[in-house]
Amino acid sequence: MAYDLEEQEQLAAVKGWWHDNGTRVLALVAAVVIGLSGWQYWRLWQGNQAQQAGAQYELLLKAAQAGDAKVLRDAGGTLVESFPGTLYASMGALVAARFHVERADPKNAKTQLQWVTDRSPSEELRDLARLRLAAVLMDEKALDEALALLETKHAAAFDAQYAALKGDILVAKNKAADAKVAYRLALEKTDEKSAAFRSSVQLRLDALGG
Repeated sequence: MAYDLEEQEQLAAVKGWWHDNGTRVLALVAAVVIGLSGWQYWRLWQGNQAQQAGAQYELLLKAAQAGDAKVLRDAGGTLVESFPGTLYASMGALVAARFHVERADPKNAKTQLQWVTDRSPSEELRDLARLRLAAVLMDEKALDEALALLETKHAAAFDAQYAALKGDILVAKNKAADAKVAYRLALEKTDEKSAAFRSSVQLRLDALGG
């Protein structure tokens, strides 16, 4: 096929550019292909991790309902050791903490709750774990430590619960005036739909004389 002078010049320019840049272009294409393949593999791996973690969480839930401490401990251990970055691990630790609280085992409950506050990828679950940990500490009469936890920055959705628990701790410290302030804040922050919680806080406030 014959080329005119202009076409020959363009062809020569393309050949020259490819000679200078071809290796880089091929390397870039290869990197993109490898990157896409790697991303697909990563998504598949994450999906598999979530599936396995979900199965362990279901096992833990059933163990909690059945009162099987050994299976609960084994499933919980697998979650925090093998799948710590999943929400299943955090939720499993919260379930395990409640299991231990109900069996008067605050030591193990605190271990589970502390793990969530330190390791959970969810800010909301960390806030919830901190709230529950403060409640356990209050039961153990570690009142100052519990109050310090409640002073930690948390999501606004937890304002009412944090304030109510703070009021309970202040009552235990014989600081009725400060407890009233906390209870009033809890009422102020309580959603109108949370009638049972609001009633509970109001009763505690009334017990202090309003």
